[in-house]
This record gives sequence, C-alpha cells and structure tokens, in this order.
Amino acid sequence: MKYISEPARDIPVTKVCDVLVCGGGPAGFGAAIGAAKAGQKVIVIERNSIIGGMATAGLMSHWTGNTEGPVLDELLERARGSHTDYNYFGEKILRSKFIIDHEKLSLTMLKMLDEHNVEVMFYTQICDVIMDSNVLQGAIVENKSGRQAVLASKIIDATGDGDVACRAGAPYQLGRETDNAMQPVTLMMQVSGVDYSRAIFPGEFEDNVDVPRGKIQDLAHDYFENPMGHVLLYPSTVEGIVTVNMTNVTGIDGTNNTDISRSQVKLSLQVERVIDFLREYAPGYEQCRLYRTASMIGVRETRHFSCEYTITAEDIEQAKVFDDWIATRCYFNFDIHNIEGAGLDKTGRQNDFVQTERYTIPMRSLIPLKVENLLLAGRSIGGTHMAHSNFRAMAICLNIGQGAGVCAAIANKNKTRLRDNYYPDVRKELISQGVTV
Repeated sequence: MKYISEPARDIPVTKVCDVLVCGGGPAGFGAAIGAAKAGQKVIVIERNSIIGGMATAGLMSHWTGNTEGPVLDELLERARGSHTDYNYFGEKILRSKFIIDHEKLSLTMLKMLDEHNVEVMFYTQICDVIMDSNVLQGAIVENKSGRQAVLASKIIDATGDGDVACRAGAPYQLGRETDNAMQPVTLMMQVSGVDYSRAIFPGEFEDNVDVPRGKIQDLAHDYFENPMGHVLLYPSTVEGIVTVNMTNVTGIDGTNNTDISRSQVKLSLQVERVIDFLREYAPGYEQCRLYRTASMIGVRETRHFSCEYTITAEDIEQAKVFDDWIATRCYFNFDIHNIEGAGLDKTGRQNDFVQTERYTIPMRSLIPLKVENLLLAGRSIGGTHMAHSNFRAMAICLNIGQGAGVCAAIANKNKTRLRDNYYPDVRKELISQGVTV
C-alpha cells in the first residue's frame, strides 16, 4: 500500500465541555439528557442533520420490546402521534406510542436537548481522538469550519460501532465469539398506497401469514435469492404508508467502509424487487409504490468491547438486578437475524423467549479496559454476541445512555476516574432522575 505524509499543523481547540457525547442516536440522546440533568455542560457530535440515528434517519418502524425508563417514557409520550394502537393477528398489539413518527420524533428529541441546554454539532465527523498516554481527553472533528479539537473531562462513545473507543485503543472483538461473524445489514424503506383495510402486517419472522397464494414467509423464501427471503411489515403513523424491513445483506463488516459502500449498493438495488413481491403476493399492497428509503444503513452488530463486566445471555434470562445498575426495566428477546441468510438465526429466540421479567445493566459493562475518561453507551458495551442481540434494542440503548451520562457527571463532580466512580452517588442521581428498579 502506498502512503503519503500529512503535514503537521496546529488544530484549534474550539470547544470545551464537561461531557462530550459522540453520536446522537438513542444512546447518545439518553447520555446527553442524563448528564445535563446532573448539571453538566454537554456537547453532542452528530454526523447527520438530525438527532435520533436509526430511530429517525434510519427509518426504524417502532421501539421494539417493552422497556421503560423516565427519559424514554417522556420522549415516547411527547413524540406519539394521534393514531391509535394497532391490533394485528389476534392478541398481538403494537402500542401507538411505540410506532415512530420520524419527523415528530426527531423534532421532539431536539426540543428536549435544547430544554436542557445541550449543544449539538451537526454535520460533524469524528476524525481522531486526543490522548495523554491512556487517558482520553477529547476528539478531533471535522466539518464545514475545518478540522478542530473538542476537549472534555469525560467522553461517552455512543457511535454504535465504538469508533472512539477503538481509536483510543480499547480492546474488542468483532461479532460472534466463535468466528467474528456479524448480523446482516438492512436498508429500511417505506411504501405508500397500501390499503390498510386488507393489508397484512407480519411483524416477526415466525408470522407466516396465510395469503391467497400460500404462506407469506414461504412465498418470500421461494421468490427471493439468498440472503433475502423474509417479510416484515409495520404500520406507520400515516394510513396508507407501511414501513418495510425486507432488504438484507450478509457477510458485511460495518466497521469497513468498502463493505458498507458495497452493501449500500446491494441494498438499494433490492428495493424494487421487494416492491414487486409485495404487489404480487401481499393483500392490500397491489398498488403500493416506493415512498422513501432510509438515509443510513441499519448495522446491527460490529464491535463488542472488553469491559469491567461482560453481560451474558444468562444475566438476561435470569432478569439479573446488578448491585451497580445504571439502566433498569430493560426488556426484549434474543433478536439475532440470520447471519447466513434470511429470517431468524438458528440461535435467535423470539416467540419462544419465555423470560417475562425486566433486567438491568451494570455500570461496569460501560467501562472499557485500558482507557480512562471513556464510557460506552449503546450496543457496543461489554456483552456477548447473544446478550447483545437483546440490549441492542433502541429503547434499552437509550436507558443505557442516560445511565452513562449520570456516571460521567458523578465522576466529574467527585473528580474521580470512571472505574473508581462512587456508585452510591451514581444511584442517588439516577433515582433523582426517576430511574428505579
């Protein structure tokens, strides 16, 4: 490989804050609110033009699972539309507050950040980290104003892929423990022109709905080439518009730009094929047409960081309440998309996930090994491949973010390292913000 030398230059320090949150998705949003509520000056760095990540720019259909939390509950209530609960397939009900109105959600998140005096740097890319030995001191960013440095007492990596932690030298593994394989990527889309009075809404891989020409999942398996072949359709906040989760590309490393670029092309080229299938086989979709596609790919899994604690599937199945909990009332199933093709992976558990109790996330699982002043928030925290398939749900990531923001704030107030954080003070602040087991 050929190299060039970049000329040395002085980079201006344009901003200094108490807590720097890298990434404005659900986890980053929660982190910013948690830290700001605890009295910290907070800056969020966001590469997109809107807050929300996969929940907004990624066109995610709904907040999955049945997680609760004070910031989450406030957000869902303020961002809910005028639509009602949607009952499909008998006992299955998609609550109206969980269905995402993307524009309203983005605006509500921005309002809440503004109410807590959080500064957001939009259209800003993190280029590098600022280190003093193993102590993270800030980030080098670039935007229309050029390259600049942002310094902070504590930094929270809410990038999803753990890009900041990686650059800072925190150890991690990619994907599944046995072979580093990762869940597939998806480009969410919406179609319009759907007749809701006749439309089907299979919301899980096991929802093999009877349609005039057979069962919908079986038809999709025969119609599409691998790795496509499942049907996931969700009502939106506007009648006639349906959110579609059917594009699928496997074998992608979401931390590799060549892979991501290749998958963007493949996923985009799958869109018309999806519409053709829906028109031919799905009742109510005969006149459907493409409404829009997401402005970012949905990457489900990349780096799992080595932290002070690694959450396991057993912890979730036992609904464990940790002594150092920072996120509570978390609930979802083991949603592992097929690593080799369409549908649910053979290790995934959705309909047969029998655990009914909510679980907690420990503070230790947010603290990466070998790097100081850094916390993880979201799907890259310390956890196994199996556990990650549960806590990667957006609502849980938001709760983790709030806990991370509080941890950073308390460490700043007590002038301690994050791994030496005095947990009773953390718990006291969490309770004051409404977080309970």
